[in-house]
Amino acid sequence: MSHAPMTPAEYWDKYKPYKGEGIQPAPRAERFDWTQYAGHGPGAEVLGHPRDALELGPAEGKEAAHLAHRGVEVTGVDFSSVQVERARAWWAETPGLSFVRGEACAYLSSTPGEYDAIYSVWGAVWFTDPEDLFPCVFKRLAPGGVFAFSQAEPVTGSHGPQRMRGKWLEGRERELTVRRWQYAPETWADILKRHGFTDVDARVLDAPEAGNLGTLMVRAHIPA
Repeated sequence: MSHAPMTPAEYWDKYKPYKGEGIQPAPRAERFDWTQYAGHGPGAEVLGHPRDALELGPAEGKEAAHLAHRGVEVTGVDFSSVQVERARAWWAETPGLSFVRGEACAYLSSTPGEYDAIYSVWGAVWFTDPEDLFPCVFKRLAPGGVFAFSQAEPVTGSHGPQRMRGKWLEGRERELTVRRWQYAPETWADILKRHGFTDVDARVLDAPEAGNLGTLMVRAHIPA
C-alpha cells in the first residue's frame, strides 16, 4: 500500500515522541540547558535579564517554562501541533507562558511586538535558512535585545544546508528529508554581522566527556 508523502509538520509531530497511557509527566525545568547534556554548560544567564522572550521551536517547552518560573513572559512558537498541545498540557498552570503553532519566519513576520530575547535550543534556527530567519529576528528584537541559539557542533566537511533523513520515523516508505544548517562558528558570526547584529559570540562548547559531540553556541545583540 502506498502512502501520501509526509509533510514537514507531520515530521515534527513525531519528534521526541512520548508514548504511554494518558498524559506523560512534564520534564523537570529547574535548569536552562543549551546542550544535549543535562547540567552541562551555561544556563539562562546567556539571555541576560529579559522581561519577555520568544523561543523558536520549543518542543516540550522545558526552557520556556524555566524562564517563566523566573518571572519572564515567554512565548514558544512551534511548527508541530502535537508539540504545542503537549507543551500546553504540561505547563498550563505556569503564569506568563504560552505556546502557539506556527512557522518561525511566518510568525515573526506577521506578529507585532518586540522581545528582549529571542532564542532557540536545538530548535528552529537549526532548520531554517538564516538568510530568511535572521532579518525576521532582527526586526522583532527590542533595542539592545539578545538573540541566542544552540545546536550540534558542525561536522568537519559538512557545512551549509545539510540533509537529515528521518529513518527513525515509523513507516520508512513515508520518510522525509529535512534540511538543517551547519556552519563553523566564525561563519555564523559573519552571517549575523552581515544582518546587523553586534557583539557576536560564536563558539563550540566541548562535551563533558572527550570524544562526544560538542554544542555550537551563539549569542548576538542588536544595537541599543
